[in-house]
Amino acid sequence: MEQLHLPAAHQAQGTITLPGSKSISNRTLLLAALADGVTVIRDLLASDDTARMLEALTALGVKLENIGENAWQVTGCGGNFPNKKADLFLGNAGTAFRPLTAALAFSGGDYHLHGIARMHERPIGDLVDALKQAGAQVDYLANEGYPPLQISPAQLDVSQPIKIRGDVSSQFLTALLMALPLTGQAASIEVVGELISKPYIEITLNLMQRFGITVQRDGWERFHIPAAARYQSPGEIYVEGDASSASYFIAAGILAGDVTVNGVGEQSIQGDIRFAEAANLMGGHISYGENHVRAQKTQSLQAIDLDCNHIPDAAMTLGVMAIFAQGTTTLRNIASWRVKETDRIAAMATELRKVGATVVEGADYIQVTPPAQLTPNAVIDTYDDHRMAMCFSLISLAGVPITINDPKCVGKTFPEYFKVFASIAR
Repeated sequence: MEQLHLPAAHQAQGTITLPGSKSISNRTLLLAALADGVTVIRDLLASDDTARMLEALTALGVKLENIGENAWQVTGCGGNFPNKKADLFLGNAGTAFRPLTAALAFSGGDYHLHGIARMHERPIGDLVDALKQAGAQVDYLANEGYPPLQISPAQLDVSQPIKIRGDVSSQFLTALLMALPLTGQAASIEVVGELISKPYIEITLNLMQRFGITVQRDGWERFHIPAAARYQSPGEIYVEGDASSASYFIAAGILAGDVTVNGVGEQSIQGDIRFAEAANLMGGHISYGENHVRAQKTQSLQAIDLDCNHIPDAAMTLGVMAIFAQGTTTLRNIASWRVKETDRIAAMATELRKVGATVVEGADYIQVTPPAQLTPNAVIDTYDDHRMAMCFSLISLAGVPITINDPKCVGKTFPEYFKVFASIAR
């Protein structure tokens, strides 16, 4: 296994520019493919997950042209994929697998969707159940409720409200919202239970509106798609920097110096920008510009007790920051961690203990108490999870060396992460 040895560092100084948001990149690619007209997408994230979406759209007959660094021209298919039969390998890209499942279920074709072993362990049953309420034909090829899937042509009927659970993954609701305009009919969605990760739904609604479809909603319980809605190209669209990735550099500035992060600002449409607010609660010094966030070292960090439903990905960074804080930090309402690239609650608990922390894990929470002294030279397993690798790089800023196993897993969202991190860590 490849390893990366990070030396002890005592300072983080500099300015970095974020890669594009994964969530925005894959949503934008799919909407551009489904729209009428040609869309130029700039600052698209170059990563494993977006590569899987680009490959899938190509296999579906969508015309894609790379027109410059991180710039793509997408000729939309007007809601009708040219290829009605395709075998799509989607790796471990949930932001590609879930929305494509819904879009293809309403596309009148025969499609086989599969991924790596971990993707086949990530639940999709709630989305499939919702699609079947609309008449879609989706079959499980192995375990009930999980990929791989076979999608077949079907007679669709969306005259009745479609019910979907909201408490497992917001990607299920995102997928359904983005796909329903393909039916051409007025449609309604009713969310069953608490909707988690609401900021990710905000991203979806914002982008759908930019492509010409305004979804009406009643709180977070009901969503209404208008009849005869069609996606229209906005012509050109820029992808924001990834706010989840910003969390590592905001944390680095707070822990060890002064770091400016370009690519997101206070008005970002991404919920994870609110990580900065959580870091502020711990005692960090945060300031904003239109397209940047600056984080400066604080004298002492304080433990927090926080509901992290609104920042599920970035909350992992708080788990590592807890190592530097005084007291016990509790991160709550993070059940979605268990169905991500790995079981992140279990993984974080295991790896934080390697550096000396006392950790208590529950079904939907984690408590972290820092040790009197960190254990140097810990070897961190990353579980093929990009966020595990990026989070634990921050431990080196406590002045202890650390080893990261399988560092290339960051290619899922931020292939150059460790190079950028090395540019600020001293």
